[in-house]
Amino acid sequence: MTATLEVAAPEGSSTRSSRWHIWALAAICVVAGALYVWAIGAGQVGNSYYSAAAKSMSTSFTNFLFGSFDPAGVVTVDKPPMALWPQAIAVWIFGFHGWAVLLPQVIEGVAAVFLLHRTVRLWAGEKVALLAALIFALTPITVAINRDNNPDTLLVLLLVAAAYAFTRSVKSSESRPRTKWLLWCAFFIGCGFLTKMLQAWIVVPAFALAYLVGTSAPVKRRVLDLLAAGAVLVASSFWWVALHAWWPGAKPYIGGSTDGGAWDLIIGYNGLGRVFGGSGNRGPGGGGQPELMIYTPNGVQTGGSAMFGGQPGATRMFDAATGGQISWLLPLCLLVLAAVSVAGLLRWRRGVPGNPAERAGWFMWGGWLLVTAAVFSFAQGIFHPYYTTMLAPAVAAVSAAGLAMFWRARSFVRFLLPVGIAITAAWAFVVVSRDASWNGWTRWVVIGVGAVAIVGLLAGLRRAGLVAALVAVLLTPAVWSTATAARATGNGVMPAAGPVQMGPGRNFSGPPPQGQMPQGQTPQDGAQQRQQPGRTGQPQVGMMPGPGGGGPRAELTDEQKRILNYAKENGDGAEITLAIASSAQAASPYIMGSDEVVIAMGGFSGSDNAPSVDQLHAWVDEGKLKFVLSGGDRMGGGPGGRTDHGRQEWIQQHCTAVDPSAYGGGTAQTLLECHA
Repeated sequence: MTATLEVAAPEGSSTRSSRWHIWALAAICVVAGALYVWAIGAGQVGNSYYSAAAKSMSTSFTNFLFGSFDPAGVVTVDKPPMALWPQAIAVWIFGFHGWAVLLPQVIEGVAAVFLLHRTVRLWAGEKVALLAALIFALTPITVAINRDNNPDTLLVLLLVAAAYAFTRSVKSSESRPRTKWLLWCAFFIGCGFLTKMLQAWIVVPAFALAYLVGTSAPVKRRVLDLLAAGAVLVASSFWWVALHAWWPGAKPYIGGSTDGGAWDLIIGYNGLGRVFGGSGNRGPGGGGQPELMIYTPNGVQTGGSAMFGGQPGATRMFDAATGGQISWLLPLCLLVLAAVSVAGLLRWRRGVPGNPAERAGWFMWGGWLLVTAAVFSFAQGIFHPYYTTMLAPAVAAVSAAGLAMFWRARSFVRFLLPVGIAITAAWAFVVVSRDASWNGWTRWVVIGVGAVAIVGLLAGLRRAGLVAALVAVLLTPAVWSTATAARATGNGVMPAAGPVQMGPGRNFSGPPPQGQMPQGQTPQDGAQQRQQPGRTGQPQVGMMPGPGGGGPRAELTDEQKRILNYAKENGDGAEITLAIASSAQAASPYIMGSDEVVIAMGGFSGSDNAPSVDQLHAWVDEGKLKFVLSGGDRMGGGPGGRTDHGRQEWIQQHCTAVDPSAYGGGTAQTLLECHA
């Protein structure tokens, strides 16, 4: 058995063949674009937390540079700003609309499909590249995330760009181009760091090892190249961190940090805390995280571990919360990597020289897949199933190359292709059977087509068997992806494809039905969910029901409009029209639905020290702030939550309630007027 893959067709090869490949790639990109763009203008705004920030960032350069959540530049989102920069630019050009926020994600998603094809083409040839691009485009969680505005879409694009640069590097026979492309690889990973911090660095060990074993350069030169790439990685990752630390003027507090600086966020909440728990990471393995309480008209239901991808462990990528998002081809990938490892070991023992660039590709893609899956599986802190879109490029490359390798294998090894098809079809049956109400018919079709493929391959009907095999491999992910796009719902904070299991016997398909999510809240990193009993079945505060149920929308409710208008008309020209003593989710609709300066005290969860009590004192003394909105959700302060740094006490001492009849308010929230 050999692991040799076909090389890319040389320039000047058959024009007809080249045209066929071009049209096939174009068709795959069109399919991907259609899945990502379908009905994104139907009113949904994606993740309202990031959408509000994109609007705020479009209002000033400092807000744009640092990723401010609010137009006043008080506190940033709890991620670096690079993923939000394209969204903010789109909002600046087109104005704030849901499609303006989501369109950059669609473009980035299609670009990732195209670039994955070009990368795999360099490594394994045109046909393998087309299959990899198709698998990637049809990955259910990738379709879901590319219809949303979470940072993962840009992160995946940048990592695929890094893989492209790496492949160009190891295939180069000359020293300078080889080093140049490796440095570009490091630069793209660094940009990924500015998109989602340390998550981008998960692939670094795989890339470094692949370069050591997969280039023809002398060992000393390989080490020097990696050291230079490390320097570029650090520079491209940390320039924004240094810029914020040394910024001479006013700058927003870094959301999610304990000291207002980006370094604390990197090491703590968005860094090692994700892996080991603690630092505000309250996933199922993070220690001390109570199970999510979901209030329904029939009482209290539990099952919050699904929001965090189930319990940490070796089976997390296959469990009820995560399996339907990414695991369809993971068993096949493991079989492929095992076969390649055995083949490589046998070739090494026989002293047979291999192809360094081919070997580098297997180490890069295989290492990307295994290391990332291991980190996600055993992470003790926050982990959400949609993070697994980062696995999709590696899954696509490994599975496509493996199928091609099995197809060309000789002797007894040719049986690996039927085995791979059988394993994939059987696993699809298991996943779909977890909730047969969601396109359950596909499990029987996959089993039937898989059986036809196996019989055809064993009987010598190789081409017919191969076609049936590809249908068996791709049918269920394609159906889940298409159904996800056709639903056109706005589950922006927790994007998912197919039914999501919320606990024993509790499923929902897509966004939860109205009344099952806490009032005024949507699940987000580290957020403990609450709802006031007795208010179930009411529309979410500022979150008008989206198509298909419960998605975030940008419109303000009538009560919110009255509150905001009263604060504006009676604010005596205050720079900050309204400060919301709650989490950022409660402030998001005010920012998206108006042009007033509205801030959220405490950032995303309400626990950041921004604004501080001293800052509140100064604002009120200087006439910059007059009205505070209290009540609603309080995710950071209060019993069981994190500290609010004395803001609630300050409000009690310096603010008095406005008579609700003055602005036609209700009882859920209280408008307060503050005095020096």
